[in-house]
Amino acid sequence: MDAIVQAMSRVPGVYVLDREMDADHNRCVITLAGDPESVAEAALAGTGKAMELIDMTVHRGAHPRVGATDVVPFIPIEGVTIEDCVALARRVGNEIWRRFRIPVFFYEAAATRPDRVNLENVRRGQFEGLREELKKNHDRQPDVGEPKLHPTAGVTVVGARKFLIAYNVNLNTPDVGIANKIAKAIRFSSGGLRYVKSMGVELKARNLAQVSINLTDFEQTPMHRVYEMVKREAERYGAAPVGSEIVGLVPKKAIEMAADYFLQLENFSPSQVFENKLGAALEGTPIEAKDGKLASLVRPFLDAVAAPTATPGGGSVSACVGAMAAALGQMVAGLSRKKKSQAAFVDKLSEQLDEMRKAADELREAIDHDAVSYDGVMTAFKLPQGNAEETRAREAALENATRKAAEVPLAVTDKAVKLSQRLLQLEATAAASMKSDLQVARLMSIAAAKGALANVEINLEGLKDQAYVGKMRARVAELRNQLG
Repeated sequence: MDAIVQAMSRVPGVYVLDREMDADHNRCVITLAGDPESVAEAALAGTGKAMELIDMTVHRGAHPRVGATDVVPFIPIEGVTIEDCVALARRVGNEIWRRFRIPVFFYEAAATRPDRVNLENVRRGQFEGLREELKKNHDRQPDVGEPKLHPTAGVTVVGARKFLIAYNVNLNTPDVGIANKIAKAIRFSSGGLRYVKSMGVELKARNLAQVSINLTDFEQTPMHRVYEMVKREAERYGAAPVGSEIVGLVPKKAIEMAADYFLQLENFSPSQVFENKLGAALEGTPIEAKDGKLASLVRPFLDAVAAPTATPGGGSVSACVGAMAAALGQMVAGLSRKKKSQAAFVDKLSEQLDEMRKAADELREAIDHDAVSYDGVMTAFKLPQGNAEETRAREAALENATRKAAEVPLAVTDKAVKLSQRLLQLEATAAASMKSDLQVARLMSIAAAKGALANVEINLEGLKDQAYVGKMRARVAELRNQLG
C-alpha cells in the first residue's frame, strides 16, 4: 500500500488526504483530492501499481471485491458537477483498459445500464464468480475491454457519485447471522432506510460481528438515524452495539447533525463549531447575526435583486422564500423538541428537523441554480444568426437553455409543495407557542411554490417542442392541485 500511495502522491496537484485498512476486510480505502485532471492521473497511477503488486487469485477478505483496484468513484466537491465527474469516469475507465488491459465496469451516475447503477450488482459473485460467469453470460460483459478478467488484477469499477459515508456498527456478538438480519432490516433494497446499503461481516480478529453500511446520502438519511435503527434491531436478538467506525473521511456536517441529535443541544447552530466560525471570519462572511445585525445579512441579496439586471429574478426570489420557510420550520421543530410538553414527540421532531434542514439546503442552492439557468438563456440570445447554420445553432441553444430555465423552477415548486405538506404535518407535534411561526412558514412555502410556477409557465411559452411543453404543463397542473 505504501508503494501504491507513493505512486499516486507523485502526481502534481494531488493531495492524499487519507488511507485506511484493516485485516478482516483486507482492503485499503484511499482518499485523493485535487483538480480533476490530476486526480484522474493519480487514480491511473495507483491502478497501474496495484496491478503490479496485488494478485487477486490469492487475495482473501471479508469485504466483496472484483479487482486489485476494486472501485474508483469520482466525487464532486467544489467547482465540479456530477456530470463533469461522469465524463471523467468514462475517460479514466477507457484509459485503464488502454494502459493496463484491465476490463472496466461503470456504476452509479456513470453507469451505462440501469442494472449497473448499484455497485453490489456489478460485484455479484466477486472475483472468482465473475471470472467463471464471463465465460458464458453475455449479460455480465464489461463496459470497456475484453469479456474476460485480467489474470491477476481482475476488473475495475469506475463511477461518479455523491459523497458516501462508509459507516460500520460493531455488535457484542460474534454471530454474523444476527448482523446479516440487521443489515437486511435497515438496507433500502430490503425495505429499510432510503440511501442505505448494508451487509453483515465477521470480524474474526476481534471475535465480533459487524453491520457494514454505505450511506449514499447522509443529509436525507443521517448517521444517527441509521445507528438508532441498528440498535433497535439488535435488541430483538439480545445484542447491542459496542461501537461504530467511519472508514475514510466524513463531511463535517454529518458529525454536526449527529451531535445535535444525540446531545439534544438547545439552540445548536453550526456557527458554534470553532472551525466554522474561524473559516467564516477568514472569509469575511458572517454565519450568524446578533446585536441588530440581522438586516446586514440580507442586504447583499436584496441589492442584487434590486439591481437592473435580469438575474437574480423571480425564480431566485421564490427559491429564497422557500429556503426561509424551511429555516423557520427548522426553528419550530428544534425549539419544540426542547420543550417538556412535547417530550412524547422528540423522535418525530428530530426526523422533522432533519427534513427541514435538507429542504432549506436544497432551496438555498436553487437560488443560484435559477440565476445560472436564466443566464444561459440570455447567452443563447446573444449568439450570432448571420446565416442559416448560425440561426439553427442559436435556436437549438435557446431551446435547450429555456428548457433548463423551466426545469429549475419546476424543481423548486416540487420542493416547496412538499415543504408545505411537511409543515402542515409539523403542526401535530410542534409546541402551541410556535403556532404563528409555523403559519408564516406555510404561507411562505406556498408563495415560493406559486412564484416558481409563474417562472415555469413564462419559460414554457418560449419553447417550440410541444410534446415537451405538454408534459411539463401536466406536471405543473399536478403540482398546482397538490398545493390546493
